[in-house]
Amino acid sequence: MSRVGKLPITIPKGVKVGLNDLEVKISGPKGELSKTFKGNIAISLAENKLLVKPLAANKNARAMWGTARSIISNMVTGVKEGFKLKLEINGVGYRTMIKGKYLNLMLAKSHNTKIEIPSDIKIEVPKQNIIILEGTDKEKLGQFASIIIKQRPPEPYKGKGIKFENQFIPRKEGKKN
Repeated sequence: MSRVGKLPITIPKGVKVGLNDLEVKISGPKGELSKTFKGNIAISLAENKLLVKPLAANKNARAMWGTARSIISNMVTGVKEGFKLKLEINGVGYRTMIKGKYLNLMLAKSHNTKIEIPSDIKIEVPKQNIIILEGTDKEKLGQFASIIIKQRPPEPYKGKGIKFENQFIPRKEGKKN
């Protein structure tokens, strides 16, 4: 029995849900999301609650049960409230700015790095070393944040690089004579 999968998803006011076999369309004040799931699960809507159930008792169906429930729950939260990620840039001379539809990163490389901003993600740069990402799709937001972090991941000796706001970077001691 999946602890996550067996819980019903309550649909808040202002959010509409459409079901077509294994395709779920959710729309709300922040936007619209849709996702098609693979077999082995059944999704049903009853009295403003979505229920996800496995169709078989095999391992794959049980694994997808909790995963599908979590994805749908994140979709409902995304269209109702949205998601927000904050990234910090640490390092001398490391800074960022937005130019048109590109995020321009200056990370002590021989060239500036340009990353195209997806249309469904909003970016703010309140300071040169802070990036705030906002969007309705938690999966796309996390993937875009990882693309940014991959440009200069935090290193353990001086802590320079791009990291999530409250992420702990374990420090290492330098070379000894």
